Amino acid sequence: MAAEVAEAEAADGRCRLRRFSCELGLLSRPDGSAAFLQGDTSVLAGLYGPAEAKISKELPDRAALDVLLRPKVGLPGVLERSREQLLQQTCEAVVLGVLHPRTAISLVLQVLSDAGSLLSCCLNAACMALLDAGLPLSALFCGVTCALQPDGAILLDPTARQEQEARAILTFAIASSEKKVLMVTTKGVCSVQEMQQCLAAAQRAASTIFQFYRDSVRRRYSKS
Repeated sequence: MAAEVAEAEAADGRCRLRRFSCELGLLSRPDGSAAFLQGDTSVLAGLYGPAEAKISKELPDRAALDVLLRPKVGLPGVLERSREQLLQQTCEAVVLGVLHPRTAISLVLQVLSDAGSLLSCCLNAACMALLDAGLPLSALFCGVTCALQPDGAILLDPTARQEQEARAILTFAIASSEKKVLMVTTKGVCSVQEMQQCLAAAQRAASTIFQFYRDSVRRRYSKS
């Protein structure tokens, strides 16, 4: 188990991340896998490929990337399909699929528990699975969720209860190169200034998450 405490504190002490832990190579059948725990939110990711693609899905110039998100119970619904598109959009932005044309890459994410900030946990699990599979990437990425409270305060990595009480929830996918925003999704009402403040807090937190990635991979492959 690769475990690490990840925290990012702002001046008011309210912008901090919950405890992170990650285990790489947990599954034997996928080419890469990662179990990512973010507070009490947990997601298991398995990556398959690059492998031979079906003719109907084959792309002549790059690999075809497919993302499946499975809820903890029941069948995937509209929310899962929407999150699949966001996850696929983010992964396609960094995976160098041109190096593997006419192949298929499949990323399967299984929600084990949802205690808030689920989409950001899925993004982090996806990136770690890509790393474990050894796929060529132009950059790493991480997910950070911000909850904007009624009084205007910003909470990073909110719990499910904090999300219910929030005026707005924003989730960012941030690349390791120059902290560029790969994807953002919002729920609720916020001003442009508040969105910029949330983005700045998320970019600061991203540095902590990327350091956690490096520490996890280093322990995974270091000689004992």
